[in-house]
Amino acid sequence: MAKSTIGKEINQVLSQLKENMFAGKRILVTGGAGFLGSWLCDILTGTDAEVFCLDNLATGLRENIDHLRGNKNFHFIEGNAENFSQPQRLDIILHLASRTSPEEYQKHPIETLKANSLGTLTVLEAARLNDALTLYASTSEVYGDAQVIPTPETYWGHVNPVGVRSCYDEGKRFGEALCAAYRRQYSLDVRVVRIFNTYGPRIRADGAYARAVPRFITQALLQRDITVYGDGSQTRSFCYVTDTVAGMLKALTSPHAKGEIFNIGNPHEITILQLAEKIKQIAGSTSQVTFHPLPEDDPKRRCPDISKAKTVLGWEPVTSLEEGLAKTVDWFRSRIF
Repeated sequence: MAKSTIGKEINQVLSQLKENMFAGKRILVTGGAGFLGSWLCDILTGTDAEVFCLDNLATGLRENIDHLRGNKNFHFIEGNAENFSQPQRLDIILHLASRTSPEEYQKHPIETLKANSLGTLTVLEAARLNDALTLYASTSEVYGDAQVIPTPETYWGHVNPVGVRSCYDEGKRFGEALCAAYRRQYSLDVRVVRIFNTYGPRIRADGAYARAVPRFITQALLQRDITVYGDGSQTRSFCYVTDTVAGMLKALTSPHAKGEIFNIGNPHEITILQLAEKIKQIAGSTSQVTFHPLPEDDPKRRCPDISKAKTVLGWEPVTSLEEGLAKTVDWFRSRIF
C-alpha cells in the first residue's frame, strides 16, 4: 500500500510536467538517495531522462532507490559531492547533497560545511564545463532566527555565524554566494530554492535523523511520550513532499527563473505543540506530550513569504497539513506494524 501510494503521487507530479521536457537529458542529482533526492530521481527517471544519483549514503538510504537500480536510465554513484568525477556529459544538475537534520549536522559540522562549500564548488564547476542548467537546494535556515515573518527572499537573515547551527546555516549561505558568483562571472544558469520544513514518506525517523514530524509520528504510533523541545510555542511551516518537489521542478524549468531565488514552503504557520497534538489525534494515540530543554540557537518562528513563487512560477502548495500528515502517518504505520 505504501509503495503504491508513493507511485501514485510520483505519477501526479509527472502529469504536471510538459511531455518530453527532460527526455534524453543527462541529469545529476547529488544527495539522490536522500528524502527529497530520491523523490526527484523517481520523477526524473519517469520522464525518460538519464539520471545519475550521487550519494555517499551518510544520510541517504539504499532502500529509497533500490527499486530504480534495474532501470537502464538510472545510475548510482557512491561518493561525496566534493570528490565528484562527472560523467561524459551533463545537461542538468540538482545539488541537494548535505546533512539536513540539526542533530545530525551538529555531530558532523566539518562534513556538512564541506558538502555545501567544496561540494557546491565542484558541482558548479561541472555545470560550467557542461553549460548545465543548475538548481541549488538551499534552506530556510539561511534566514536564521528571522526577525521578519513571513520571510521574503529579500531578507538577509539573522544568523549566528559561529553557533552550533552555523555549519549548516553558513554552509548554505556560502553555497548561495558561490551560485551568485558563477552566475555573474560565467553567466551560468543557476537557480536557488530555499526549502522550508518538508515532510512525507521516506523522511527518516531514526536516531539523529528524527526531525519533529517523523519523531512525533513514530512516538505517537508506538504510544510513547511525544517529546517537545521548549514550551512548544515556537512555530514552523510544514510542506508536503510532493508540493516541495513540484516547486523545485517549477524553479528548474521556468524560463523566468534564471538566476532567481525562491522560497519553497507552506505559508501556514503552526506551533510545535499544535503539531504534536494534531499528529496525536490523526494517529489515534494515547501518548503524553512531554517537554524538554530547547536546543541552542533554535529559531522561534519560521514561515515563508511565497508570493514570488506564486507570481513567477505559478506555484503554491496544494496539500493541507491534515491530508499530508494522514498520508505520512499511514506510511509510517505500514513500516512499523
